[in-house]
Amino acid sequence: MNNTRMRLPSILDRMRLSSSSQMPVGDGSPVLSSPTASVCLSYDVNNPPPHPGPSWTRFVCISDTHSRTLPVPPGDVLLHAGDLSSWGMLAHLQVTLDWLQTLPHPAKILIAGNHDISLDEEWRPGGVWEQKAGQGFVSQDVDAALAVFRSQQLRDAGIYYLDHESLQIVTDNGRKWEIYGSPSAPRYAVGAFQYETKEEANTIYDAIPSSTEILLTHTPPYGICDVTRKGKQAGCKALAKKLQSKDLRNCRLHIFGHIHEAHGAVVGKTDGKYRASVNAAMHTGKQAVIVDLKN
Repeated sequence: MNNTRMRLPSILDRMRLSSSSQMPVGDGSPVLSSPTASVCLSYDVNNPPPHPGPSWTRFVCISDTHSRTLPVPPGDVLLHAGDLSSWGMLAHLQVTLDWLQTLPHPAKILIAGNHDISLDEEWRPGGVWEQKAGQGFVSQDVDAALAVFRSQQLRDAGIYYLDHESLQIVTDNGRKWEIYGSPSAPRYAVGAFQYETKEEANTIYDAIPSSTEILLTHTPPYGICDVTRKGKQAGCKALAKKLQSKDLRNCRLHIFGHIHEAHGAVVGKTDGKYRASVNAAMHTGKQAVIVDLKN
C-alpha cells in the first residue's frame, strides 16, 4: 500500500437518518444535512448551490460514467468511484481522462471499477482473470493503461489514481484530507478487481488505514444504497462490517457506485461522528452528488 501526500495548486451503527435532517429535493438546498456535512442530490447544474465558504470543503462525487462526458458542477475536489470506461480498453479510458482534464476542480481523485479491465494487472495474458475469462476478453492494454494512469503528467494535471492506496491532499484553505481508494468489488460476471471469498474481502478492507477520512470504493457496503432493480441488496458485508468498526471512526465520507439504480445518499452518525455515504453512479442519467464537509 502506498501513501502519498500532495499539495494542491490554488456505517455504521446502522447509519441513522432522522426525518428532521431531510430537506426538499430540487430547490438547491442540501437534501441531507448534519452540523458537519450536507449532501445535495438535485440541483440546476448551471446554477448549483453556492459554496458554503472557506471553513468547508466541497467534494463533487461521480461514478459509473462509462466513457461518457457529463455535466458536473465545480468544487474543491472531484471524486470518481470507478467504472471510468465502457469496457476497459485504453481508448475507452482515455475518453474519460480527456474529459476530466477539462473540469475545473483543483484535484480529481479516481479509482477503477469492474469495467476497467486494462487497469487490473490480473488481466495481463496469463493472469488470473484472463485465464478464467478466456482469450476473448483479454485486454492487451494493461501496461500502457497503467503507465498513463500512474504518470507524473496526470498528477501534474491534478488527477490522482488510487489502487488500494492512500493519498493526502491539502486544499487551498490549508485543510489536509486523508483519502483511500479501493477498486475491488464482489465478483459479478466477468470483470476487473473482483474477489470471490470472504477471506479475500477481509484482507482487502482490513488494509484501509484508520486515518482515512474520505473513502472511495467501487462496491457499496451491504445495506447502504445497494438495492438492485430486482430488490436484492448487492453490497459487500465485509466492507459494511469494516465501516461499522472503530477502525474507521474518522471516515466522514464514503463514495461508491457499481449498483446504478441505487444512486442516492445517507447521512448518519457512527461512534459520535457524522458520515455521508454516497452512491454516485451516473449511468442511469443521475446527477453528480455535491457533498460539503466542514473542515
